[in-house]
Amino acid sequence: MNIHALANTSSGVINLDQPGSYWHWSVFTVSVANLALILVMVIIFAVALVLPFPKARTYPGEDELPAGTTRGTLAGSPGPSRADLGEDQDKDMWTSRLRRRALRLLPPGKLLPDRQPAYVASWVYVFGVASLAALGVAIVSGFAIAVGGADWWHTNPVGHFFNSLHLWSVELFMALLVIHLWGKFWMAAWRGRRAMTWITGVVAFMASVVECFSGYLTQQNFDSQWISTSAKDAFNSVGVGAFWNAMNFGQMLLWHVVLVPIVLIAIVGAHVLLVRVRGVSHPLPRHLGGPGSRKERRKARKAADAAPWRGRTRRYDIIKEGTIASVVILVLTIAMAWVLSSPDVPSITVQNWARVAPADFLATAATELNGTSETATYGPPYNNATGTTQSLLFAPAVITGVTQPINGANDFVVSPLSKVAPTTPGLSAALARWNAATPAQQVAWANAYLKAVTHVKFVNGTPVIPPAADGPVPAMLATELTMARGGALDADLLAQRDFYGTNFTKPLLFMEDGAYFADRATAEHLSGEQWGVMNETGSYPGQPWLWLYTLWYQVRPFSNSDNVDMLAIYLTGLATILLLAIPFIPGLRDIPRWIPVHRLIYRNWEPATAGPTATPSTGTGTGTGTGTGSTPGTGHDGHPDTGPSGQTGRPDTAGTGSAR
Repeated sequence: MNIHALANTSSGVINLDQPGSYWHWSVFTVSVANLALILVMVIIFAVALVLPFPKARTYPGEDELPAGTTRGTLAGSPGPSRADLGEDQDKDMWTSRLRRRALRLLPPGKLLPDRQPAYVASWVYVFGVASLAALGVAIVSGFAIAVGGADWWHTNPVGHFFNSLHLWSVELFMALLVIHLWGKFWMAAWRGRRAMTWITGVVAFMASVVECFSGYLTQQNFDSQWISTSAKDAFNSVGVGAFWNAMNFGQMLLWHVVLVPIVLIAIVGAHVLLVRVRGVSHPLPRHLGGPGSRKERRKARKAADAAPWRGRTRRYDIIKEGTIASVVILVLTIAMAWVLSSPDVPSITVQNWARVAPADFLATAATELNGTSETATYGPPYNNATGTTQSLLFAPAVITGVTQPINGANDFVVSPLSKVAPTTPGLSAALARWNAATPAQQVAWANAYLKAVTHVKFVNGTPVIPPAADGPVPAMLATELTMARGGALDADLLAQRDFYGTNFTKPLLFMEDGAYFADRATAEHLSGEQWGVMNETGSYPGQPWLWLYTLWYQVRPFSNSDNVDMLAIYLTGLATILLLAIPFIPGLRDIPRWIPVHRLIYRNWEPATAGPTATPSTGTGTGTGTGTGSTPGTGHDGHPDTGPSGQTGRPDTAGTGSAR
């Protein structure tokens, strides 16, 4: 396959760069692309529940084996040697102690097993390894983008192809990860001392959200510009913006390619190791029957869930499964990158703004001078104003304080003009007059100009303002318009930073103060009322995994609250905590028992097949539990044995507690 031929079709075989379609219901507006992706995820999960799983060779349980034989390496047998376990003359060495603990915790048979419990026979189990394969493709495609540099994919068709590969591998990764979480929820996979396995999985999902979001912020196109200026309000409202600046491209790039990936890979690694250590959770019982009180039954069930699996097993080739998953994901992402490509609406600059909407540029500059712009009245972390400071009992932004000081009049107007004043006739006198005036006089001039500029006309590109008591402001802003049109203002706003010019906070805040920036976002269907944080430009799906966060901006009374950004962060955080704590919350953790989706996962599995054939005895069951007289015994999964109908097995005439 010729990669250059693929890359030359930057818009893809199917052009998704066309304006998107949107669905409206009640107060909600969401893109059809978002809905399509979510629908596909639901269909995939449903198909995985009902599609027959390939049969594999099964093996008897431990108690069914002839004496002196061992089964496969599900439990790590044959075990490590005495020397491996440190039971020799070196047992007191630190190295020996560490090796001993590692081998006992995770013997090779658990790390690379060739057997799984026989009930692991559903496509739902495949999504974990599939999401890891998609993560691998995302990492490799990210490496390829890094080879060419941050702007490579904007200017080179091969770079654009790798960006498309990266985009769709990430979309697949997040979709498969969410489906994997769905499956584990309906299995109640936190049972049997596996709560930490669930928690690390949820934390890995949240780290993936941060990783994907920081990736969007580093694109340096219009979508990333809009997302960064929108996100900064939420981060600033809870004080995070004081040290995590979504408009600082350099900072976001380092988070995306260094810090978050290290954390994400570490958490994913811990999650996989916990799965190997604890094993997959046992099937949920179909009833809560059994001897003893309800508390005793619950205790017995917990013990059974945590017990090692001793029932029948099936062949499991983990390396083969991972290889097939990686190949399938790679083929899918290459096909999607070729057919659908990836969006790249060019970023907006101050130069674009001044050329396309000069009147809006002049009016915005006047609001900087009179102190009425959004930035001038914003508050922490930019200044000490209180215009947009959000508070619920207390204001976190006030506590963190001003960490990125910005004075709109000086930073956006006066300071850039002072750089060119020595070489611009008439500007030096205008600036001197401005600087010599009192603050009240400066505001009066700016107010007069702001009123007059609504009637501005342009003669050969030069603004002509009706006469007004606006002092030196017309001369100042006419020169700034010329600077902006030539690109000098963009350079100056970036150059006001030390060393690297990768912090776009000032130009983005300046553009956000005007109407042109928001109008472009509305035209691209990216504004807040349009679920803009989720949507991508064109007909691309964007970020549906942020639906919970964006939901609060659509629902009253949150949507019309002055503290909506803070409420969205807090409520999303609360929902995340609840998701993490599901294993410990009665009611929430019982939903999989009440809504038996797990029966579809284990539809070909009957707990009675886990244990050995019943043999007559005088009162003792043959499973891990006991049965006396009329009391049913338990199979080797620790659950009451059931027959094909799911009912508790009846004791035989000899008093044996287990039934087939």
